[in-house]
Amino acid sequence: MRTAAGDALAWVDSRRADFALGEDALAADGEVDRSWKPLGELAQVCATVTRLTEPADPLHARARELLDFAWQETREGELFPRLQRLEPFATYPLEVYAAFAAAGLRHPAFEQAAAVVARTRGWRLTEQDPTRRLGVLRAEERCGIHRFAQAPPELPQTWLGGLPEPWTFGRDAGYALTHVVFHLGDWGRDASALPPDLVAYLGDWLPPWLDTCLEAGLWDLGAELLAVAATVARTTGEDAPAGDWRRLLAARGPSGELPLDDRDLDEIAAGPGSDGDRYFLHHYHSTLMAAFAAVLDAARPAGRPEPAAAGRRPGGQGAPS
Repeated sequence: MRTAAGDALAWVDSRRADFALGEDALAADGEVDRSWKPLGELAQVCATVTRLTEPADPLHARARELLDFAWQETREGELFPRLQRLEPFATYPLEVYAAFAAAGLRHPAFEQAAAVVARTRGWRLTEQDPTRRLGVLRAEERCGIHRFAQAPPELPQTWLGGLPEPWTFGRDAGYALTHVVFHLGDWGRDASALPPDLVAYLGDWLPPWLDTCLEAGLWDLGAELLAVAATVARTTGEDAPAGDWRRLLAARGPSGELPLDDRDLDEIAAGPGSDGDRYFLHHYHSTLMAAFAAVLDAARPAGRPEPAAAGRRPGGQGAPS
């Protein structure tokens, strides 16, 4: 797993310029998904890698360099207040900033301004799906923002929190459930925060869901599910089947990059020279997720507990009892 993580981060490092914020980062019509989103995801993964590895570890050093690069792209946080003034009720600036805050990179003036906006009814009543709201609440906590009279996030309102019938799993549900686990477990840093019923439910149904995604060539979602499996394993002691990792790693490109999925096989086969920008967009997130999952798997405690029993709950959540 360490080799897989190292290869993935090496490819990410080689595409460092593609993560850089362009002149349109503060433009009213700027494409957030091509600027702030990749940078924030880079920061989020690297923050976890630096937390779970020792300073002398080469993985730690590379992740730290990438994290410092990402922070410099924000002008050491100076762009966040400017971004907030342009879009005061957009949540993505706070969510991206929170990834840096998790690594100790902070901008007090932005946090103060964000706290003011967070006290408004307009901010509190922003309509969001439950998984996104959970992420925003976690971002607020990282930035020292505590809502008055804020009840704990209503986890059952999310797809995963409701322990749904397992046959209702689909691609959108898969991405929702991975992010519920990431938000609750602080992106792999606190697996103990996962509720026991969620851990038991995932122990039952994560293996077939993961198998289905890998069989379909959904490599990005497969990497996220392997990260969930590694997070759950920190409490149960169970391993993701080695065959799942073999299938994922077999889908990598020549430099350790992982495609999102198998939909654009001709483009993937052509390699990065065919269309550098599109190639990057088709690989960067899944490659980051592969590094994230591999580091979580490698960071498992040496003394693993006995696997927990994986009995079905009454009624089997829609499965045969």
